[in-house]
Amino acid sequence: MTRAFVTALLSAAVTLGALSAMAADKPKPADIKKHETSPGGKYEPQLDVLRDEKMKAPGPEPGVPVLGGNEFARANQIYFERCAGCHGVLRKGATGKALTTDITREAGFEYLRDLITYGSPGGMPNWGTSGDMTADEIDLMAKYLLNEPPQPPEYGLKEIKATWNVIIPVDKRPTKPMNNLDLDNLFSVTLRDIGQVALIDGHSKEEIVETVNTGYAVHISRMSASGRYLFTIGRDAKITLINLWMEHPSTVAEIKIGMEARSVETSKMKGCEDKYAIAGSYWPPQYVIMDGATLEPLKVVSTRGVTVDTQEYHPEPRVASIVASHYHPEFVVNIKETGKILLVNYSDLANLKVTTIDAERFLHDGGFDSTGRYFLVAANARDIVAVVDTKDGKLVKLIKTGVKPHPGRGANFVHPKYGPVWATSHLGDETIAVIGTDPEKNAQHAWKVVQTLEGQGGGSLFIKTHPKSKNLYVDTPLHPEAELASSVAVFDLNDLDKEYKVLPIGEWSGISEGVRRVVQGEYNAAGDEVWFSVWNSRSQESAIVVVDDKTLTKKAVIRDKRLVTPTGKFNVYNTRNDVY
Repeated sequence: MTRAFVTALLSAAVTLGALSAMAADKPKPADIKKHETSPGGKYEPQLDVLRDEKMKAPGPEPGVPVLGGNEFARANQIYFERCAGCHGVLRKGATGKALTTDITREAGFEYLRDLITYGSPGGMPNWGTSGDMTADEIDLMAKYLLNEPPQPPEYGLKEIKATWNVIIPVDKRPTKPMNNLDLDNLFSVTLRDIGQVALIDGHSKEEIVETVNTGYAVHISRMSASGRYLFTIGRDAKITLINLWMEHPSTVAEIKIGMEARSVETSKMKGCEDKYAIAGSYWPPQYVIMDGATLEPLKVVSTRGVTVDTQEYHPEPRVASIVASHYHPEFVVNIKETGKILLVNYSDLANLKVTTIDAERFLHDGGFDSTGRYFLVAANARDIVAVVDTKDGKLVKLIKTGVKPHPGRGANFVHPKYGPVWATSHLGDETIAVIGTDPEKNAQHAWKVVQTLEGQGGGSLFIKTHPKSKNLYVDTPLHPEAELASSVAVFDLNDLDKEYKVLPIGEWSGISEGVRRVVQGEYNAAGDEVWFSVWNSRSQESAIVVVDDKTLTKKAVIRDKRLVTPTGKFNVYNTRNDVY
């Protein structure tokens, strides 16, 4: 027999054997009956529990103005540039009031138009009378608010990685400063409406060292622990990593971590300096942990969840402020709408440990006390300041303050009567709340409002002092009265009961046009002068005024055509070392 014939014969035998075995194992009818499923036990994949719920049909609604494609796109742009930061992407409210359609339609077109035009003492900007928006734009926005808000798309690791760009690899960067700049006294100045920061020499107070392209409307600048890198984050969620050691400070990496954001920070715990960066976005609500030298995205974590008070799900819990702990390898991440403070431990990203502290809803900005142990953060829509012990990882106290506290990072000083304190001004009223922060030597005053000062009015965004200063500066850039918006109040720390002094910063700038909003005092590294932005619209001239902290007189004015809409200023030394 041939080999092929033998193979075929064996194959047929195997097949017959298998068929015989199958026939022998064939179940009997009685056995099959045991495994039948009764009709009542069958899975029925109907959503019958929702059949009686009322669902709103999509499309135009009676009485609501219909916006054309171009109108809607323009309104959407204005909303996200001017409004979403306070009112939320889905308009559920936070620092600003909720603007959901059940509220806006009851208020009506005329009310919305007038509110946008004239603003309010509670911190709503007067977009019309300030000249920042035209009458047509205000009409458009009033109509836009009568329509349901659109929901932007999600933005996950795939989309984030697609934007990641390392311009200069780490091994091609200098390992020591290659310029003659006094980097500790360099200022990073946000040029809000043109998507840049200006790096200004703090000694000359004249030289703009570089202007660097960044994301739109940079919210903050942060420094790495070594002072080598400067991180900026735009409202468009674009992070720019600038190497200050290069001969000409330049961008070495960039990434976009979402569609709208406010916060970025770097690791500062001893032994972890410069290792990681973290950024939190408003949309999608999430935070992203990145490599500190390249911005490579390593971990994306959603912040959606339930609120601390009513325990109901919130679809848009935005990441407000982030600071780096000095006691543990942790980032302190503040979640606005749910009111949760997250202590995110970055020692093992694969097994991420997060301590969740229930604080108060609508968390916003804040800073450390003078020891760097306690973090104080404003829950501004609830008129509360929350205190967290970053060493023990616990909530210390919820402190009632004035209306809508907005401290920036706050102001630390030693009160002549109450010892170490931290202070905040307010968006919604004229008060300044002074809070005791020393539970060791002044326990009877700790975590209480020990004194309330009265300033010029509401609309304050920042309060500032310095360990070497005897002055406390309070701005009011969002006050609807131009005179108050263009000046600052200065309190004498040796005698806080004395009447404050008003500095006419806008007038000192020499600029005659516009509202001349004066915003965010920032000290130089030596602590003997304070820089203020004189912030006008993009089409108008702006400036920076430098004040002598000892004499409270004008020391210098920086006017340069490149200073377009200057707002936040961040001194490298003070920002790196949490001096405020």
